[in-house]
Amino acid sequence: MSLTNPFIEQRADPFVYLHSDGYYYFTASVPEYDRLELRRAQDLAELATTNEIVDVWHKPSSGPYSDLIWAPEIHYIDGTWAIYFAAAPNREIVDNAFQHRMYAITTQADNPLEGQWSEPTQVDSGLASFCLDATCYKHNGQWYYIWAQKDAVIPGNSCLYIATMDSPTHLSSEPVLLTKPEFDWEVQGFLVNEGPAVLHRHGRIYLTYSASATDERYCMGLLSIDENADLLDASNWHKALSPIFVTDEEKHIYGPGHNSFTTSKDGQRDYMIYHARNYKGIEGDPLWDPNRHACIQPVLWSEDGLPIFGSPQNEIEFEG
Repeated sequence: MSLTNPFIEQRADPFVYLHSDGYYYFTASVPEYDRLELRRAQDLAELATTNEIVDVWHKPSSGPYSDLIWAPEIHYIDGTWAIYFAAAPNREIVDNAFQHRMYAITTQADNPLEGQWSEPTQVDSGLASFCLDATCYKHNGQWYYIWAQKDAVIPGNSCLYIATMDSPTHLSSEPVLLTKPEFDWEVQGFLVNEGPAVLHRHGRIYLTYSASATDERYCMGLLSIDENADLLDASNWHKALSPIFVTDEEKHIYGPGHNSFTTSKDGQRDYMIYHARNYKGIEGDPLWDPNRHACIQPVLWSEDGLPIFGSPQNEIEFEG
């Protein structure tokens, strides 16, 4: 079957998780930045039309996580559902709106759409600065937490870090810097490395991330590491010199980025879920333009086992 992009409209920073119950779970930033929305479907394509959509948490009117709720991800960590998100104090109280920290809510419910969720807990990296866009990954029995945070010394808005976890809300190692914005394509408008996503295939772990301002210059970079190497040793990671997914002017797909990965039900086909706009004439601050839409793109593989991301497509051939 063919599937047309946008896949789900006005849902930025899209995250899809295929659980052992056979459901695909989807969450993303909503244009109002005021809540955590969760939906599920038994078919990946049906996430766009499902009636199973629940707002599992709304921001309070005041406090440390009362504004600009960004980039949620849902993970199942050893029997606990966790939704990670970035949030800031209310802008009426804090002069600088961008004081984000990372938080998590959790539930032990079988169906997270019906669960009683905890109050947010801050996931403290030990670095007292702007942070966002956390993801988690289990490798060789150990959970890892990967996120974006502003460094006190390195110029720019955010770098990527990794640490081990001993619970869904607690890190068990010191942060390790993986990458900073340094190439020309990473410093357009803003100096940004953010939105990490893990893809593990053919003996290597790939980590995509997004760079530059959130307009048509937004694009994706790639780190990779041998699956047998120490993930906390930054020297083991290889950084691609060029972006791997960029704006396609001809197709009117602008600023593709902040992706996640999922698979077909049988695990044989990989898909990348990302957001993009279909125009570049943004009026005002791009942050308040609601039209970053969730899109879907198949990930292919070379004979050497390397990922082929291609260019953004308006229509894809989809096999669930």
